[in-house]
Amino acid sequence: MKVTKVSFRAAKERDITTLMKHMKDFHEFDHVEPFDDESAQAAMKKVVCDRTLGRVWLIEHSQETVVVGYIVMPLAYRLEYRGYYAFLDELFICDRWRNQGIGTSALAFLTRACTELGVRKLQLEVKADYPAATALYIKAGFIEQERNLFLQDFG
Repeated sequence: MKVTKVSFRAAKERDITTLMKHMKDFHEFDHVEPFDDESAQAAMKKVVCDRTLGRVWLIEHSQETVVVGYIVMPLAYRLEYRGYYAFLDELFICDRWRNQGIGTSALAFLTRACTELGVRKLQLEVKADYPAATALYIKAGFIEQERNLFLQDFG
């Protein structure tokens, strides 16, 4: 496997347009609910501009000036974990750049970021029909939880 060197840069408000292009690609790839540009942009802008909500990073190719993906990691406090935890909400790597070690690099970066932020647990969800992502997360040390995930929609 070819390993592509990347760097991670905290997103700023000026990056919203770039993030929205990649977010739309992610939603098309992941077959998430219909994409609404206006509400998605408002949500992305909120987390980019308010660091108490979490972090957003751009994944950039180290030699080329191109964004190859992004990461969104909201933060919360949980009594069960006795402190802060983070949720890997979106980790997206553009199709052209997949299978080049970028996902592994991103997870290593997130480990360091969580340690620096004082995060005690990092949680994520992955669709059952995406075995490549499941394998990546297991290889990185994530453990499948013995819980049922429930959702109630208020919006």
